[in-house]
This record gives sequence, structure tokens and C-alpha cells, in this order.
Amino acid sequence: MSAWLKDTTTLRTGAAVAHHGVDIFALLRDQSGSQAAQVTAVGAAWLAGAAPYPRSTLAQWEEHPTAPGVLPCGSAFDVVNVPALFGRRMLERLWAEGPGSGPVATHRGRMLLFAAPGTAQRLPSLLAWEEWGTGGSEGSGGPGESRGPVPPLLCHGTGDAVTVPPLTCASSDGGPRWVVAPDTRTPWLPGPDVLLWACVRVSRSASSRGPAPAIFPRADQGANVYDVTRRR
Repeated sequence: MSAWLKDTTTLRTGAAVAHHGVDIFALLRDQSGSQAAQVTAVGAAWLAGAAPYPRSTLAQWEEHPTAPGVLPCGSAFDVVNVPALFGRRMLERLWAEGPGSGPVATHRGRMLLFAAPGTAQRLPSLLAWEEWGTGGSEGSGGPGESRGPVPPLLCHGTGDAVTVPPLTCASSDGGPRWVVAPDTRTPWLPGPDVLLWACVRVSRSASSRGPAPAIFPRADQGANVYDVTRRR
């Protein structure tokens, strides 16, 4: 998996993609693998491998390269679905201090982190063991350690399906898009322990910042208060 590039856009193929007869996979093969937001031919093959009929899925994508797809979870990958801002901070931690990430996409204001199969079952248990649960309450840590809230995480595993971005699409269409696109046939996928670590790091970082300073000074608790609504 190539390195995550901040503020990158998805692959732009121009008007040629709209015409029938374009070999989209030849186009993907011609793209440089250095752009993390570009799907490669082998990356598309890995994605299609999650479907019951990979060849049919590849044929459908070749016919409609700008349309998003739906793939089942649990065999090739699981998906951890988090709010976009929290997911962006997780991604920053994973690439700056951790081992990196697998493919990552955004859809409807949330971030989809592709993870190793089995993550969807184990990650909620690990979060509960950390005494966070899914309610976002502060957990107990070591001496002097404080943790911020963790937003609800949606874990998609066996029996679930997710929408994946199209192989090629303009970044301005408002639909799903790749942040870290599949670019290898055997991408590394983080497990529940790695994603738990990222949640811990982001939570501690949010807690250390503390609440924003108040604009107005606090009222004097001993001051007299008058009911001005009774004035005539």
C-alpha cells in the first residue's frame, strides 16, 4: 500500500471514461502507483475478490467505471466505519506514528477503514474492555491519564455489505471516494489491536487539548440576582 497523501483527490480520467469501449483496466495499469488515491488494476482485482463472482464484478466495473459498487465484508476484509473527523485523526496517527493503513474511503460524512477479517467482531470487545463502550464516555486510565470521548464506531463484518467508491470518479461529485485506494493484490490490513491503538492515541490527544477557553468571564457565584422580567 502506497503512503497516504494528504488532501489528494481521486483519479480523474476526463471525458474519455464516459465513452463505451474504453479499457478502464488498461487505463488503471498506466497510472503511477505513487498516488494513494488512485486504484490500480491489481487493486481492483483484490476488491473484486471479495465478491461471490469476481469476474462478473470486474466486468460490471469495466462497463460502469464511474459507478460505486457494493461488496460483502467478512472474507477479504472487514470495515470500521467512523465519523469523518475522528477517522481523519486516526489516519494521521496511523501514518505518522503507526504502521500505516489499508484502503480507506469516505462516504456520507463518514470514513471507512478497511481492516483484517475478524476486526468487526473483536474491536467492539476491546473498546468495551477499555471501559469506553460505544457511548463515548470517558474511560478510566492510569494515574494522571485522561481520555476524551470515542464516537460510535460501526463495525461491518460477516453478513454485512458496504458501498465502495468507483474505480474512477471526479472528486467534486459528492459521492464516495478513495482516500487511500487499493493499489496491490495483497494489501496490508490493520487488525483490531492496531485500530484500538489509533483510537487511544486520538482520544488522548483530544483530551489533552481540553475545553476551549470561555469568551466571557464566569459569573460571580455570590452576586445578587434580580428578576428583571417583573419590571414595568
